Amino acid sequence: MVSAGDFRNGLTVEIEGVVYQVIEFQHVKPGKGAAFVRTKLYNIVDGGVVEKTFRPTEKFENAHIDRVNMQYLYDDGDMYNYMDVETYEQIQLPHEQVADSMKFIKENEMVKVCSYKGKVFSVEPPLSVVLEVTQTDPGFKGNTATNATKPAIVETGAQVMVPLFIEQGEMIKIDTRTGEYSSRA
Repeated sequence: MVSAGDFRNGLTVEIEGVVYQVIEFQHVKPGKGAAFVRTKLYNIVDGGVVEKTFRPTEKFENAHIDRVNMQYLYDDGDMYNYMDVETYEQIQLPHEQVADSMKFIKENEMVKVCSYKGKVFSVEPPLSVVLEVTQTDPGFKGNTATNATKPAIVETGAQVMVPLFIEQGEMIKIDTRTGEYSSRA
C-alpha cells in the first residue's frame, strides 16, 4: 500500500480497479482547508491521461507491472506472435492491441511484453532500431539550405520523414518513441 502523500513520478498504482502510472504530482497546502495532492495519471491499459486530486492520507495498492523479454516471431494476418526466450512459451496478441508499437519491429527482434496480473496490455519496442530504406524519392543537390525532409518507407512498411540526402537502400536509425529519423546507421 502507498499513500497519496508518497506519490512519485513513474509509480504505478491501482485506483478503483484501474492501473495508473503517476506522470506528475503536486502537494498543495492552501491557506485555508486541508492539504491535497494534485496528480496527472496515465491509464496503462487504454493509454488515456486523467487528472485527479487525493487527500495525502488516501491509500492505494501498488501495481506491479511485469515486463518480459520476448522475441517477435511473425505476423499471421490477425495476430502478432511472440516467444519467451527462456521458457519457449508462445503468446499471440491482436493487431488492434499493439499495432502502434510494432510498426518499426522486424521478425526475430526482442521486445518487452507488459502485463498486469497475467493480462498483457502492451508491447514496448527497443528505444531505437536500425532499418533499411526501401523506397524514397531521390534528393536534389542544392536543396540543403534548410532542414528539409522527405518521406521514406522502411523495410517494415512504416513511413518516416528523413533528410534529403538519404537514399534508397541506406540503413537508418529510428527513435521508436517518436517515430523520427535519428541518424544513418
